[in-house]
Amino acid sequence: MHIWTILLASGQGSRIKGQKTKKQFLPWKNRPLYWHCATSFAAVPEMKGLIFTLPPDEEETRRAEIAALWTSDALGLEYAACTGGATRQESVRKALAGLPAKCSHVLIHDAARPFLRPHLIQHIIDSLASGAVAVIPSLPVTDTIKERIQDGRLQTLNRDRLYAVQTPQGFAQSIIRQAHFQAAEDGWQGTDDAALVERMDYPVQLISGQDDNIKITTDQDLDMLREATISAVHNCIGWGYDVHRFGPGRPMKLGGIPIVTGPEIEAHSDGDVLLHALIDALLGCLGRGDIGDFFPDTDPGYENANSGMLLAEILDLAGRLGLTIDHVDMTVICQIPKISPWKGQIKKNISSLLGLSQDQVNMKATTEEHLGFTGSKQGIKAVAQVIGHRIPPEETSQTHT
Repeated sequence: MHIWTILLASGQGSRIKGQKTKKQFLPWKNRPLYWHCATSFAAVPEMKGLIFTLPPDEEETRRAEIAALWTSDALGLEYAACTGGATRQESVRKALAGLPAKCSHVLIHDAARPFLRPHLIQHIIDSLASGAVAVIPSLPVTDTIKERIQDGRLQTLNRDRLYAVQTPQGFAQSIIRQAHFQAAEDGWQGTDDAALVERMDYPVQLISGQDDNIKITTDQDLDMLREATISAVHNCIGWGYDVHRFGPGRPMKLGGIPIVTGPEIEAHSDGDVLLHALIDALLGCLGRGDIGDFFPDTDPGYENANSGMLLAEILDLAGRLGLTIDHVDMTVICQIPKISPWKGQIKKNISSLLGLSQDQVNMKATTEEHLGFTGSKQGIKAVAQVIGHRIPPEETSQTHT
């Protein structure tokens, strides 16, 4: 897969009154909103490049801004920019035309959703890698929805079948290009990119969205950008430990990375001892027990479960409970296999899963000098420590950090 993202930053933000600056360019944490989206995409290892759509009246200024930010923040991706169109749909079509020929899949994201986290991006990419041609994150509708029909009468819709969709939305590049150019030829307008694909009778896969992946749309939404006060922050430390025996079972994985030189692992899930220790450390920060409380090994539903997906669930919980991760330190303890060839990949992958820079994640490996069960090559263990801070739940409903 060769994946690029189209980051739509060419909108006019007309529903926010009294703002001279377009919403996608509003400053937050010393960076414009769209740049927070860019850093989330850059944290995902599979991502190859970004293409920004820019408003014609600010294109020169914003191109210079992107170049300066790219130099200072070193995102490590290719990038390009293009002039946006008169509509969102036209902007996407222009950006699609500017993608490199080798691009196989594309994600499309609204720059006014700055709270996006890398684990949602990774979930979309994993679904595309499994064969889906279109993937969209969604949340179940909880309000009762009514439709106005003829003569002013109302009809209540079945909310069990309704979903509120978000971006980024992911597509096979050939499919979304076909859908957009067919819609342009027919003069047809949709409200999101998936609608164009649905119109072509291609299947669209729904995945779980991110609760706080909120789009800044109105004046009231600007309140979400307010920083939490220092007095509201609670510092916390969590510690995790896990161990697995060697034996016929699962291919070894550490931090989501296959360790092809390692022995098999006896496990109910996929046996990723490092991610299991990390999950316990996160739960320690939250005061919410341990991994067995959430994913018991007696539950057949977790047979061979992907530990990255289990981690994503705990990260969603952490987000709802106001946890911000500041630093992670991890150690793998084993006599075999030799971990050093894999340390860099493991660190990079865990950084992306957590949405952290690589200098916020430390990865170590050691032996126990042939002592104990690890020293006799019977198994492997890992420890993890997470340092973070939390905002009380009553504050997280109004603020995001």
